[in-house]
Amino acid sequence: MRSKLRKSIAACIAGAAIFGMVQMPVNAAGSVEAGVAAMLSDSLTVGAGAASLDAGVTSALGSSLVSGEAALGSVGESAPATICGYTNLGIAQVENHLNIREGAGEEFDLVGKLPVDAGCEILEADGEWFKIQSGKVTGYVKGEFLLTGQEAANRADEVKSIVATSATQTLNARVEPNTDCSIWTMIAEGEELQMLEDQGEWLKVDVDGDECYVAREFVELSEQLPKAMTMTEIRYGEGISDVRVDMVQYACQFVGNRYVWGGTSLTNGVDCSGFTMRIYEKYGIYLPHSSSAQSGYGTRIEASQAKPGDLFFYGNGGGINHVAMYIGNGQVVHASSAKTGIKISNAFYRSPICVTRLISD
Repeated sequence: MRSKLRKSIAACIAGAAIFGMVQMPVNAAGSVEAGVAAMLSDSLTVGAGAASLDAGVTSALGSSLVSGEAALGSVGESAPATICGYTNLGIAQVENHLNIREGAGEEFDLVGKLPVDAGCEILEADGEWFKIQSGKVTGYVKGEFLLTGQEAANRADEVKSIVATSATQTLNARVEPNTDCSIWTMIAEGEELQMLEDQGEWLKVDVDGDECYVAREFVELSEQLPKAMTMTEIRYGEGISDVRVDMVQYACQFVGNRYVWGGTSLTNGVDCSGFTMRIYEKYGIYLPHSSSAQSGYGTRIEASQAKPGDLFFYGNGGGINHVAMYIGNGQVVHASSAKTGIKISNAFYRSPICVTRLISD
């Protein structure tokens, strides 16, 4: 009888161990084996008391399941949730843009600007200032102008958008969703376009406020928030005149301000040609309020010869429809669209139609 009881105990406990290990991650198996060994020893010592046996097996089974649940819980906790790629999300709560400074104080230089509803990773707190990272910019912003926690998560759900990133050296943006139509413009690799509509093999996207189509197979889609914009500084002593340096610094102070079609106000709303018209006006050069007309002023040069202050013109397959000002280091500043406002971009984010020079130095 005692031998049969021992065999029954062993069978029951082995069953509990197998059930527990099936339900558990591998790294929890050791605790189950230890629990089974201890339970077997205790049960054999107690003897033939059926009540004691039942209680012991139930206890062992319960302990094994709890251990498994704890292990699963710890695995889940090791992979924190992200929102649009951010683990500690902050969102700019401002009217136009939030200044990003080199250090935690108003006395530090600007290193970038965070547009309204732009996202950032909050790296650390320094009093009333937060150190953040967004896009290519790392710096400090005043914490009072950032949404954080659940407020940031809620706002992200409202303002996030689908972005199509060019995954080919030259992405053809077309006037219609097919390869038989003309090319509207060409987009450089790595450039991000706002997706307006998913049409299966083709995507309708926004390029400087105009609609065109790109093939889905040549882009990568992601859910994103707006990002910070860098502030480019021009170095003296490289053949760049003081007036060009001053012009770029003047133009860049309006980065983050609104785009308004037909607008001419650098602070309250301006379109692409209105922006360049107002910048040049400050330096005694008067241009018409039309990108196509502005391209007829000055001297045409090669893009490789461009200096800060020169103008880059872009087209849509039917003529020039956009203008930007070169600021050096392969970048332009321009009033892009109602969604992005005045921003800094790669000068070759689209293939330029022509480049002109109006400043003689």
